[in-house]
Amino acid sequence: MTEAHLFALGLALAALSGVRAYLTVFGIGLAGIAGWVDLPPALAVVTSPWVLITAGGLTLVEFAADKIPGVDSGWDLVQTVLRVPVGAFLAAAALSPDGDLGAGAALAGGATALLTHALKSGSRAAINTSPEPVSNWVVSLGEDTLAVGGLALVFAHPWLVLGAVVGLMLAVAVAVAWLLRFVLRSFRGPVATG
Repeated sequence: MTEAHLFALGLALAALSGVRAYLTVFGIGLAGIAGWVDLPPALAVVTSPWVLITAGGLTLVEFAADKIPGVDSGWDLVQTVLRVPVGAFLAAAALSPDGDLGAGAALAGGATALLTHALKSGSRAAINTSPEPVSNWVVSLGEDTLAVGGLALVFAHPWLVLGAVVGLMLAVAVAVAWLLRFVLRSFRGPVATG
């Protein structure tokens, strides 16, 4: 793999970890242990049985918690302290041919994970204002699909995944801005006329 390929891989993994950190770690570990991909030396730690069991169990917990309105926002708040460092590690580990993690790659990965996490949790908080639970389930299943699909493509086509993640982040940012503007206008409307 070229250095540009590894850079795209690292940022794509970091972006996915901002959405589903445990699933991302579990997927990378499973792909490495099954021999589907050759992991960089620093990423080999995710093939440990302890890491796989822990990440797999937490993936199941997150899958359930993320479907319940309100609980998902609390879960996202707690996960802020985990998703960003996991993204930083994954990016630095992907760019580390000798196992020595670089600060620049970790910073880029952490920033990418923070951005995707902020967009995810911000959009979910906005969706939770809806009184019906269906939209929450649909969005949560969409995030699950994005993470699994991204993991399936990330090693073969990291540039494609990185482009899709960036495009999706822009689309979500525009949608959240539109929704926020709509909500603020609805609050201003009754106050201005009263």
